[in-house]
Amino acid sequence: MDKTFLGTLLDMVYPRRCPVCDRAVKPFGSLVCEACKEEFAYIEAPFCMKCGKALEEEGAEYCGDCMRYRHMFDSGRALYAYKSLSDSIYRFKYQGRQEYAAYYARCMQEHLGGWIRRCQADAFVPVPIHPSKRRVRGYNQAEVLARELGRAMEIPVESNLVVRVRKTAPMKDLSVAERQNNLKRAFKICRNDVKLNTIIIVDDIYTTGSTIDAMSYELRGAGVKRIYYLALAIGKGL
Repeated sequence: MDKTFLGTLLDMVYPRRCPVCDRAVKPFGSLVCEACKEEFAYIEAPFCMKCGKALEEEGAEYCGDCMRYRHMFDSGRALYAYKSLSDSIYRFKYQGRQEYAAYYARCMQEHLGGWIRRCQADAFVPVPIHPSKRRVRGYNQAEVLARELGRAMEIPVESNLVVRVRKTAPMKDLSVAERQNNLKRAFKICRNDVKLNTIIIVDDIYTTGSTIDAMSYELRGAGVKRIYYLALAIGKGL
């Protein structure tokens, strides 16, 4: 059976949900409702040259977090301001709305594709989740996003390069120091010979960068020379 026909048939039986309103997408066959297209707030210039957070001062180059703390990654970008799509990310992450990733990835390609190409990455590396969480959730939202983007941009996805070996505590209410301690020895490289010079770590949300830093530390130890990150949304930090 033709894959396009099968996909259309499945969409008719199980209609694709809009990542904004979560109702069946209108018009049929689209990735987002026509009326919902402009609901998410993109990160626009000026933004931090290191982590990509939106800046309030026109002449500033770095956000407060990046001026206070040294990051292990080279630089990164995020697509949206977190508050504008927090409900959408929650459904994507915890309620099985994996189909949202197709729209997220298309917007990433449209708005950040130039930056992604300039990184000249050998691969996307999704942030892994602990096996116990994956068993409950059934999938890793960062991996789902990375695979959609990898297909769109023809960049390989290395989903088994890094594993999460420690089940860390939720970091929402932790300080920077507490986040760093929480993530110590949380990740492990799965290969003895990592033949990648440049990678882009992919995650759903960036807040302080503690998770990206912890992964970057292990990846640099394995010989990766240039490390960037890409996130669907970014918060305000601490």
